[in-house]
Amino acid sequence: MASSSSLTLSQALLARAISNHGSATQSSDQRVSLSTRSFPTFSGLKSSSPRASTSRRRLPTPSDHKLRVRAAAVETVGTAAGTSLVEKSVNTIRFLAIDAVEKANSGHPGLPMGCAPMGHILYDEVMRYNPKNPFWFNRDRFVLSAGHGCMLQYALLHLAGYDSVQEDDLKNFRQWESRTPGHPENFETPGVEVTTGPLGQGAANAVGLALAEKHLAARFNKPDNEIIDHYTYVILGDGCQMEGIANEACSLAGHWGLGKLIAFYDDNHISIDGDTDIAFTESVDARFEGLGWHVIWVKNGNTGYDDIRAAIKEAKAVKDKPTLIKVTTTIGYGSPNKSNSYSVHGSALGAKEVDATRKNLGWPYEPFHVPEDVKAHWSRHVPQGAALEAKWNAKFAEYEKKYKEEAAELKSIITGELPAGWGKALPTYTPESPADATRNLSQQNLNALVKVLPGLLGGSADLASSNMTLLKTYGNFQKVTPEERNVRFGVREHGMGAICNGIALHSPGLIPYCATFFVFTDYMRAAIRIAALSQAGVIYVMTHDSIGLGEDGPTHQPIEHLASFRAMPNVLMLRPADGTETAGAYKVAVLNRKRPSILALSRQKLPQLPGTSVEGVEKGGYIVSDNSSGNKPDVILIGTGSELEIAAKAADELRKEGKAVRVVSFVSWELFDEQSDAYKESVLPSAVSARVSIEAGSTFGWEKIVGAKGKAIGIDRFGASAPAGRIYKEFGLTPEAVVAAAKELC
Repeated sequence: MASSSSLTLSQALLARAISNHGSATQSSDQRVSLSTRSFPTFSGLKSSSPRASTSRRRLPTPSDHKLRVRAAAVETVGTAAGTSLVEKSVNTIRFLAIDAVEKANSGHPGLPMGCAPMGHILYDEVMRYNPKNPFWFNRDRFVLSAGHGCMLQYALLHLAGYDSVQEDDLKNFRQWESRTPGHPENFETPGVEVTTGPLGQGAANAVGLALAEKHLAARFNKPDNEIIDHYTYVILGDGCQMEGIANEACSLAGHWGLGKLIAFYDDNHISIDGDTDIAFTESVDARFEGLGWHVIWVKNGNTGYDDIRAAIKEAKAVKDKPTLIKVTTTIGYGSPNKSNSYSVHGSALGAKEVDATRKNLGWPYEPFHVPEDVKAHWSRHVPQGAALEAKWNAKFAEYEKKYKEEAAELKSIITGELPAGWGKALPTYTPESPADATRNLSQQNLNALVKVLPGLLGGSADLASSNMTLLKTYGNFQKVTPEERNVRFGVREHGMGAICNGIALHSPGLIPYCATFFVFTDYMRAAIRIAALSQAGVIYVMTHDSIGLGEDGPTHQPIEHLASFRAMPNVLMLRPADGTETAGAYKVAVLNRKRPSILALSRQKLPQLPGTSVEGVEKGGYIVSDNSSGNKPDVILIGTGSELEIAAKAADELRKEGKAVRVVSFVSWELFDEQSDAYKESVLPSAVSARVSIEAGSTFGWEKIVGAKGKAIGIDRFGASAPAGRIYKEFGLTPEAVVAAAKELC
């Protein structure tokens, strides 16, 4: 890839992103205001990517893009077509969705049929984007939180001129290696911002995207140059509203006053089990008003185009709070026999009902046909998008001339290019350094990194003083101080995780971290899984990582958690043993922008061990000490985190008895698996079957490391409430236990 200095900023970002991807109007009384207005891969995946790389249609290159961008082009976004053409366009969206679902005999046609009017107005009249560069930084972001209705988004991307969704892609909806998978996937379809499907997650992602915009605008905008100015739009349904994660995130959005977040609630009263009256009768309007949102109700979302437009205009006029536009729609609008019923939610209409719907809506065209006048109308988005980007590029060029330092930081965030020499900021430790809990050492690393990484920001789920995640030179990100970099999430682990996914996917150089006790990853596991799937490089700072937390007892002591995350694809599970390994873990986490990293950190103090190294951590597993020769130790002792010290003490005892003992730190199974066979053999020679592992967690999976003849010392029951030392002794996590196990093997 050409260096960013030889390309415009947008072109550099496009090139990087491509390399990462692989190759009838209603009167205004139908709109009711319900609240008083106030205002890209540094390192590979476990199997290269969640979906194997295959041959793809050629995507745009920077040189192609340069030809398309004309600075003299004129911005015309916001021009509405005549009503008859709008209706035709809306029906085009409906039938592209109907036809794709019908051909696949799989999917959800109801939402696209009901939401087509709001989708049309957003993509055709409101949003600013460049179809030929889906990664243009200052584009508006759109999230379909109700991801099952993804044919709505695919139809819109197709009409708008995105290369990623062409007619063949629509015809291959939900098929093997298609760019139109069953739910939106950001890593698969350029133009899709985040991966959605698990309900409510997308709404929380949208909060993260809007937080990122507000934060960056506060840091980098100048009175004479507002370089960051975009909106985040999200469509969510009844299912999203029922999921607790959406409420967690929307509560924070209201608290933070995210005025450029506009959510459309598809109020159709239907879920899979039938009418929502069977389980969901709350006043969503009142709840969102209580959360600090501006609320508008569009009563006719089926044909009330002017009401939708007016609602968006009103929402944009409210600067100090997010807006929820409740749009009452008919699911499956136009289907004479299945609309307004659960039967249109999640299955194809069927040939007879498709024909009936065509007749009902006066649609004489063959499947997947886009009428020429609709095609011609939408075609303007390609030159308009190029003009928008060219105008922004010129604006950034002026910004860069006047504000060199800020421009350099912003460019790093936009492109994801880390500042030169950033790794030198990591603290160093020696065996003579005082013993300390790795959670405290983690804070030292965070505070060192924030000085050199302009995109680092984050916080804790109301545990900053326990997780040790406070950035000491910064204040709190709040409604009136959005430029600050400490994010206070409150007790909202699930929302926190998904918000951080949105932050990470906003810009390649944003590096969000979030924290709680390791055991409470149970509250946010779904968000971590989506981070792994969507290649969002969030850093999870998880403290109190074992029975070593002591008296709080088994409700707070993680047991199965290490094993469970090692089983999750595209996650780096890191458990450092001391300061040096903690620094190494942070180096790995920062470099891995395409996969999340979990750092399991101790509450109790641990010594700084001889033999640990940053370079060793980068390999996942490495030799800490060894008195053998010829790669033939009598026994190999393997430890992680706080138990590496125990393995080292056991080795000392065995060596006194003449044994050749190798001690291996196994910080990350995933990183070790990625090493060459020769390296793995040099650490764990296949001829040596005498292996003992020790880890204060489940032994599940350790047979892969120690072999069928080895021994794994761990905990396969829940913990207990007592001082840490007593618990370790009672559970047999001691040097003596390791020595005894080793003697049975050699």
